[in-house]
Amino acid sequence: MASFDARRVGHGLFSAMRDGDLDDCARYVHPEAANREALREPLACRERGPAGTYATARMLRAIFTGLSWEVHQIVSEGDLLVAHVTMTGRHVRTMYSYDDQARVTVAFPPTGRSFAVTQTHWCRIRDGKVIDHWANRDDMGMARQLGWIPPSAPYLVRMALALRSARRAEARRGGPIPAGHHERPATHH
Repeated sequence: MASFDARRVGHGLFSAMRDGDLDDCARYVHPEAANREALREPLACRERGPAGTYATARMLRAIFTGLSWEVHQIVSEGDLLVAHVTMTGRHVRTMYSYDDQARVTVAFPPTGRSFAVTQTHWCRIRDGKVIDHWANRDDMGMARQLGWIPPSAPYLVRMALALRSARRAEARRGGPIPAGHHERPATHH
């Protein structure tokens, strides 16, 4: 039997990701929490605790307008919470992937397309808050819906130009951009 309110924590976490602030994230995310999915995100997203979760939320909101998670089911056992959700949004800013040193490895310029993909999020809970998070996501389905794969020749050119721009920004800074490239002003193509 779970010693926490799984529905409150699960729904609260996705609500905070959708439109919450740092205080909202702190209600559901433990100060020592780790997000295993942040390994290919900017440095700020890799921080432990609510600050890292909030940085990820801000990054996703900047990239995808109308970002939302429809919660289909939440189950719990012991200290484990599992949520089956559908994530939706529209791709309006460049999405980047980062290496272990938080340098950009690939760029996906905005397509203006919408997506809806299922995900399963796994969370360990401590003191009624998420202490550890990992997920099974349909990234391939999202990439297909957004037109990232198979890429058209013009889109490949846009990807290369966006990657070059990001790497130049890193060179000017002398290293990775901690908050991520999504913090820069939007470019229109």
